[in-house]
Amino acid sequence: MSQDNPAISPEIDRELTRLATKRQVEGRVPGLLSAVARDGKLLWSKGIGAAELSQPDVAPGVDTHFQVASNTKTFTAVMVMQLRDEGRLTLDDTVDQHISETTHPQVTIRQLLAHTTGMQREPVGDVWDTLDFPDREGLVDGWNQAERIMRPHTHWHYSNLGYSILGEIIARLDGREWGDSLQARLLDPLGLARTGLKPTGQVSGTYFVPPFTDVPVEEPRLGKGATAPAGGIWSTASDMAAWHGFLAAPDSQVLSPDTIEEMCQPQIVADTTGWTLGWGLGLEIARVNGRTWVGHTGGLPGAITGMFTERASATTGLSFMNATNAPDPRAVAVDAADYVREHAPAPLTTWSPGTSQPAELVPLIGRWYSEGTGFTFVIKEGHLEARIDGLPAVRPSSVFERVADDVYRTVAGREKGELLQVRRHSDGSVRQLNWATYRFTREPLTFGDTVPQH
Repeated sequence: MSQDNPAISPEIDRELTRLATKRQVEGRVPGLLSAVARDGKLLWSKGIGAAELSQPDVAPGVDTHFQVASNTKTFTAVMVMQLRDEGRLTLDDTVDQHISETTHPQVTIRQLLAHTTGMQREPVGDVWDTLDFPDREGLVDGWNQAERIMRPHTHWHYSNLGYSILGEIIARLDGREWGDSLQARLLDPLGLARTGLKPTGQVSGTYFVPPFTDVPVEEPRLGKGATAPAGGIWSTASDMAAWHGFLAAPDSQVLSPDTIEEMCQPQIVADTTGWTLGWGLGLEIARVNGRTWVGHTGGLPGAITGMFTERASATTGLSFMNATNAPDPRAVAVDAADYVREHAPAPLTTWSPGTSQPAELVPLIGRWYSEGTGFTFVIKEGHLEARIDGLPAVRPSSVFERVADDVYRTVAGREKGELLQVRRHSDGSVRQLNWATYRFTREPLTFGDTVPQH
């Protein structure tokens, strides 16, 4: 695929292929697909091995159907946030407000999204032993029987049961099956024609390679029943690249960009030793080589997947493996995407001159000081922006929008949400700014210094 994309040179293609092959060999994976996308479009992909062992010469490709397993949770989370934005629920609603027969008190939707409920991981009934997953009635009955194994928010504790309950809430609010909501709310609007609860076309096999032999054994394909919202979707690399393009730069007709940004804010740290993994509202947040990647991993018998995006560059790594005994799918995805981000960066956007310089902003631009630290205020695209000295280039400026005369709201960056107020001398000239109540003056002052009033 790289030959069709000038961003991926033969040298980059060779290195990415080497990385993918190394993972496939070391993991003893019958079939591995590694891919990298930008802005929702595939830049590079490589299938190693066989998608289906009955056709050993056919490698997995970008249209091969895989069970994406818990990557399904990103879809469920987006649907919950759609309902929140529609005013049909709040993140602090408790489950019993939407499922009246529940017997667990004070379990909130926010906790479910971030895996901080303290509820047990799986539905009752040893489902991973019996491989018998509940229907909707059985799911709710089992929820009531399930154990809350710890206090909420004390630890991150992954719960497929919790996401299944989110799916039931979606179904009840929409008055239809969760899968029908998935189709209407996300798959149809985003054109994800190869994504759904059933596979079509070329379908990857599902295998387990025993530790003391190299002969794969077929794994069963599971029907997830009412737990499908936690891991029931089938998809392809091309569709999942498009899905992550949406997570990087969402269509506001489907979900507000501000809501996606909210989903990417950490709710809890999952890795309390290295602080490299947190959880937002339905999204894993991984820190790798000083950069932030959002996405999810997934695992079912014979189907291990990982999809992660660095939203700043809209670069996505995707990994699909058809073996239970697979290497870390997050590492497979992120390593490939990070290599492309570094060695084939997106073209720079050309700078364009502004066209508007509001007169009321002109006296506010230039250098200001607060607590002895310098800030630079500028006009950009007709808005007032500010940056503290030394802010890394990858961090956003603060952006202000006018609320009233001499009053501005911070809508992005440092102190988002806080007010900036302009204080004037008696002659109307600007005396100082107060941002989040802190005083900003043209010269560095101590807290005890006074600013001349005239």
